[in-house]
Parts: sequence; C-alpha cells; structure tokens
Amino acid sequence: MKKKSITLIIGITIILLSFLTYIFILGKLFPYSPIIIGFTKYESPNTIIYIQKGNTSANYNWVDSLIPSVEKFHELKFNSKPKIFFFRDKKTYSHRSLSKARFCAFTNGNIVVSPWAQKEAEEGKISMEIYLKHELSHSIILQNKGILAGLKYPKWLLEGIATYSVNQMGTSFYPGKEETYTLIKQGNFMPPYYFHTKKEAQIKLNVKYIPPFMYSEFACIVDYLIETRGRDKFLVYMKSLLKEDNHNKVFKEVYGIDFDEFILNFKKFVENNNG
Repeated sequence: MKKKSITLIIGITIILLSFLTYIFILGKLFPYSPIIIGFTKYESPNTIIYIQKGNTSANYNWVDSLIPSVEKFHELKFNSKPKIFFFRDKKTYSHRSLSKARFCAFTNGNIVVSPWAQKEAEEGKISMEIYLKHELSHSIILQNKGILAGLKYPKWLLEGIATYSVNQMGTSFYPGKEETYTLIKQGNFMPPYYFHTKKEAQIKLNVKYIPPFMYSEFACIVDYLIETRGRDKFLVYMKSLLKEDNHNKVFKEVYGIDFDEFILNFKKFVENNNG
C-alpha cells in the first residue's frame, strides 16, 4: 500500500511538473518564464528584446532609447531590464499570451507585442514608439509594485498615467482632450472604479472606439489632477499606491478630498469647459 502511495505521488508530481513546464514555456505564462524558446535575444543597456524566429520585419534597436524618458516622467527606476517580445504569428501569440490586445505589459514588467500591432505600425495606423512607451509606463509601475501586488494597482490609473505620459490622446484611435470632453458632455463616462470589473458592462458608451475613449477619459482625469493640484502631489499619490493598496485612503490622505467627490468635481469642470 505504501509503495502504491509513493507511486501515485510521483505520478501526480510528474503530471504537475509537465503542466507547469508547458504553461510557462509554451502556454499562457510564457512572459513569466525564465526559459525562452523560439525567439532570438537582443540585449541592450536598458532592455532585452526577443524577436520570434522568422519575424524578419522586426528591427527595434531604438527601443532602448525610450527607457530614460519613461524613468524621468515617473521619477522611478526599472528594477530590471524589461523584456519585450515581438511575435511573428497570431497562433503563437494566442498560445503564449494572456492578452488578446495589441500590446500587453505583465505584472513582472515584461511586454508582449502582437504581430498585428507590428503590421499596423508598418502601415502607419499606430505609432510603435507611443504604444511601447505606454506599455513601458505600465512596466515601470508594475515592477516597482511587485508581481502579485501589481494586480492591486488601480487599473484605470495605470491606463490614465500611461496615456497621459506619452501624449497619446489625439493619436491613432484615441480621442483628443477636447473631443473627450465633448463625449463626456454627451453623457459618456466610465466611472474609474468600474473599469475592468463586472460593473463596466452596466455603462453604455456611445463612442466610436470604447477602450481608447476610456483611456483618454482616464488621461483627462490625470491631466486635471496635475493641472489643478500640481505634478509633485500627483507623484506622491502615484508612488504611495506602490506601497498601499487602499486607493481611496491614499487619495484622501494626499488630496484631502474623497475620490467620489473629486470625480463629481471633475465632471462639473468638464461640463463647464467651453473649449
């Protein structure tokens, strides 16, 4: 009986290890894997670029030069070189990424770039530089927050900071600041704390591109905070959330006002804006 139990344990262990090996090397947790298969590695002073073999159009030596400006805006340092993966085909990207988006930054700071994003950049539909800097904004915050703790950083704020920091409003599919104000005046508004929750589905947005509108809305909130209360205070707010998970508590301590009240004030400001 004892021998059978040991054999069973060994069998379960082998299955578990095989499963973990698969999901990290060939599955959804690939961006967290220490073992990279099927990609060519290019290491620079600030970044590590992985290009899927057969991706002959990818040439992103310039990516390394983006890091100093990202660190300067956030007044933070990367804890380690962010790894950026440029995929060749949709099938591999689908198998090895948790995201279906063009780009995605994971909580360890690593970034994946879809093949269709690369194609859109080649066609001039999007700016690879702007989108990568957007993801690097996520990356530097998530690295400083921590792999598991990164899940608790307010998602709306991550997007607002990234969109604002790279001047993404008014580019590609993103409405500009004044257009976003107009859309809000028309009744379009995503409560920040609904973003990426079940409640998000309750809000109907009459806009052409929903995710870009939401990101621009959140960038407008960041812009309003900085314009009315100063960049230094905003950085205190942003960095305090690296150590504290209670957003409303941090917001009240830094700004002396409840977050819900602040959002009401922001919406009033937008309604009264004549731009």
